[in-house]
Amino acid sequence: MELELNRTHVSGYDAVLDATVFQEETLETIVPDANPDIQRLVDVQGKALLKSKTASEGRAALTGSARLSVLYEPEGGAGPPPRGGSLPGTIMGEGKNLKPGGPRCALVRVAGADARMMNPRKIVVRVELAAQVRGYAASGVTLCTGAQADGLEVEQLKQAHTPCCTAAVQEKQITLEDELTLPAGRPAAEELLHGRAELLCQETRIIGSKLIVKGEAALRLLYRPAGGGVDCAEFTLPFSAVAELSGAGEEGRCESQAALTGMEYVLGADGRTVSMSLSMLAQTVVQEERRVELLSDLYSVDAQVQAERTPYIYQTLCQEDTGRQAVQQVIESGLQIQSVADAYCLVGALRQSREGQQVRLAAELSVTALCVTEDGDCTAVSRRMEASCVLDVPPDCSCRCSCRCGNVVATPTASGVEVRFSVDFPFQSMRQSQAMVVRDVGVEPLEPSQERPSIVLRAVGAQESLWDVAKQFGAAIGDIRQANELGEEQPWEGQMLLIPRKR
Repeated sequence: MELELNRTHVSGYDAVLDATVFQEETLETIVPDANPDIQRLVDVQGKALLKSKTASEGRAALTGSARLSVLYEPEGGAGPPPRGGSLPGTIMGEGKNLKPGGPRCALVRVAGADARMMNPRKIVVRVELAAQVRGYAASGVTLCTGAQADGLEVEQLKQAHTPCCTAAVQEKQITLEDELTLPAGRPAAEELLHGRAELLCQETRIIGSKLIVKGEAALRLLYRPAGGGVDCAEFTLPFSAVAELSGAGEEGRCESQAALTGMEYVLGADGRTVSMSLSMLAQTVVQEERRVELLSDLYSVDAQVQAERTPYIYQTLCQEDTGRQAVQQVIESGLQIQSVADAYCLVGALRQSREGQQVRLAAELSVTALCVTEDGDCTAVSRRMEASCVLDVPPDCSCRCSCRCGNVVATPTASGVEVRFSVDFPFQSMRQSQAMVVRDVGVEPLEPSQERPSIVLRAVGAQESLWDVAKQFGAAIGDIRQANELGEEQPWEGQMLLIPRKR
């Protein structure tokens, strides 16, 4: 008598690190001798660039820099001219199961920036960086899907499961180069003050062994026109990339994000063209829902079979969606605002709290509008606020989320500046499930003392299934169904069943 188990291998990646780390950096900068003294500071704008990401035993390290532009009003001159600076930094994240060379996904953003004037020629700039990092470790498990018996009649209990597995983690470097022209309605530029790029991956598909990522870069260039003051020009550049992909099928669910790794812009001699070079790292995580039928239990009609079972723990996808809040607020200024040259929003800490069936997501925001007053002065008005979203998430599910702000539209009002924008909360809720799966079996012949009557009359107990009754008496399930004229339905509690047994 022989019994052989059939097995399948389920492989993928486990998320062993998923965290957002905040780090503060400071920089002292001196006004060049050729420039006049500072009369007052106007605004500090920055962009974060991701340079590298490495993994060691239990730790991930991100290196990058924050490029800053300090806008100020000089003494006796039209402004604001910029004062640039770059802050290099390394941000660490810890995950105990992270391995060297393991795949990582990382995004770095500026969560806050400000400056103070030490004297008319010296500035101290502070920037807060936020790094979202997710680290993965390769994983795999071999599971039993059934049994083949030689000379035995074996009953098998199989159950279908649909684990949601991370099948692949892929990245692709993308470079964009373009010659931009200021819109016809905008004045020519005398000097570029600052540039921002918001990267959005809009579509990711798998075709065969190819991963295709498409998106757009929303650019905003802040500049000083020839006549003084400040102005802003907006551009949208599409991007796409194709990468080789293995380990995932075309039905895989793709989540792509792009990290800015470089941004250079040079103003042309005509003041209307800008040579732009933009580099980014597109990072994609592919998840698959893999349906597997596993052997939960087995027994034999004509032998003693001892099944050794083990728990199989896996994640199932509950929900994937995007919550949104529309924000409309007035930033009180106490000034007579004539126009708004630029507006932007920085995302700080993201928190989640639970109450029963609901999870509340809340993001700290800092909104700034760069304005021109009726006196012709340039000033920045800011306000801290909170955006939130309430989701229906079952208590046995965990929720992973992020936050991004849409384009900020700002208009002057009688008391300040009204800002309007949307805040998106992409989220995914997962449930941890457990199944008992046969790992190994032992087979022995039935002893004479184990022989039972050829027929038994038995009442079905509370929460008992037909499998439980049949296994207890070592009877074939098909024989019980036939003897009791049962279809595919389960017997009810208290129902009397004839349990035939083969001689």
